Amino acid sequence: MPSISHVIEQQVISLSNGYTEVSSQPYDGHVFQIHGGSSGIGTFAIQVAKHLGIKVFVTAGSEEKLAACKDLGADVCINYKIEDFVERVKQETDGKCVDVILDNIGGPYLQRNLNSLGVDGRLFIIGFQGGAVTEVNLQAVLARSLTIQAAGLRGRSLANKAQIVSEVEKNVWPAVAAGKVKPVIYRTFPLSEAAEAHRLIESSTHIGKILLLR
Repeated sequence: MPSISHVIEQQVISLSNGYTEVSSQPYDGHVFQIHGGSSGIGTFAIQVAKHLGIKVFVTAGSEEKLAACKDLGADVCINYKIEDFVERVKQETDGKCVDVILDNIGGPYLQRNLNSLGVDGRLFIIGFQGGAVTEVNLQAVLARSLTIQAAGLRGRSLANKAQIVSEVEKNVWPAVAAGKVKPVIYRTFPLSEAAEAHRLIESSTHIGKILLLR
């Protein structure tokens, strides 16, 4: 089972595609939106984005989770259960919307994500917690030159993987090594309590990562 150091490595790599895409551009003025801001990947992504000088919007489903995101550096925290995140994004950006979205929900959020992106905006899909099937009006993609991309290493060439790892090493890893960016570990379980760990995950009350350790 994973060690904590292995979790750090995997989270850095899982986030790397999105940040590699903007690594050659200045970060001043960039605005990122991170769905599931209180999740294991979300809490890590907030820290990485702030390290890179990026303004961060997050969504989460409770005030406690939003407070945790705020403590990690998130600039705008949106409770998706009581607020339309598209309208809030437009309000906070004077209609310019965000530059990059990291989305772990999938189908149910696709149209709203497209509506939240500004010109040349990029949507990185990192999961399908809400399902993978939906209907979408693609007009926004053409009108604002939007890009939809899966963020993952699966299927990439060895050369491309090496490039991503190199960008991570240059832009992110120094902050991880210095302890400025680190995973939020909510709770660890021994392997014998895997069922209890799974129940906690299903409850969606946790903030950060849940680990099974030997």
